[in-house]
Amino acid sequence: MRTRLLVSGIALLAALQGCAFVTVPFVPGTRPLVENTVQGRGREKILLIDIAGVISGESRDSLGGLSQQPDHVARMKEVLKKAERDSSIKAVVVRINSPGGTVTASDIMYRELVEFKQRRSVPVVACLMDIAASGGYYIAMAADSVYAHPTTVTGSIGVIALKFNVKGLLDKVGVVDETITSAVLKDSMSPFRGMSAQERAIMQSILDELHKRFTDVVHSGRQLLDTQQVAALADGRVFTATQAHEAGLVDVIGYLDDAIHEAERRAGLRPGSRVVMYHRPNRYKNNIYSHSSVNLLTIGGDFSGILPFQFMYLWNP
Repeated sequence: MRTRLLVSGIALLAALQGCAFVTVPFVPGTRPLVENTVQGRGREKILLIDIAGVISGESRDSLGGLSQQPDHVARMKEVLKKAERDSSIKAVVVRINSPGGTVTASDIMYRELVEFKQRRSVPVVACLMDIAASGGYYIAMAADSVYAHPTTVTGSIGVIALKFNVKGLLDKVGVVDETITSAVLKDSMSPFRGMSAQERAIMQSILDELHKRFTDVVHSGRQLLDTQQVAALADGRVFTATQAHEAGLVDVIGYLDDAIHEAERRAGLRPGSRVVMYHRPNRYKNNIYSHSSVNLLTIGGDFSGILPFQFMYLWNP
């Protein structure tokens, strides 16, 4: 019996020596974008781009941290680079469902859209969904026309810097902050103490400058509004679609289909033109309401990459 097992073992090892082993990762890496038609037909195309969730330059974990989704900025760059190589792309519709996000990420995505539009000479139409506030609205200012869904909440033109003061709580439990700094302003915005008048004035000046940049972008995108009108609307409030339309912040109240028809009209395409989306392989897309990516672990906003402190174009109710 032992001899038989030994011979069987030797035969198995000999067989395995001629085998090639292929390691298959449990979670595949991020693969290049592929195109999928979600509506219409024809050679000429309208590209539908999604901007959803809290806008950040931080990569997003999915599947419990086993894989990463490219951040909003990187994905926008990747999408527009792919679209720029395709001469069949004749218009872009940007669907926005975001409360905003970091100042820099919002500004980069806005600039990428503006420069793509200039290089390719194609119309861009923004369609605002549930929420397109603060940084989400900022990005929409790159569009030639802005549509708002009848139930959209938009606006929130302004800047916010979140700060917590936990000194009172720490005093109650006997925790003392012993931070060492090279200068008195080095630990400005520390959560372990209150702000001095000097620190508050410095931070306010930064927010005022970033706010001015926001209002300049809005004025550039909504040229029917003068600077005083923009300033009056830029107090941080949010607007319903009707209020935003009456104020001149959006052009039309309508649906995603209406925004696509506007893109067709501006590009000189016939109705029913082909609408495409870019997505990762194995993500099923069958209509214009399919999302380009969904991270089930960060629905509702993921602030892990933007705390403890950042300047934000963000609606933070």
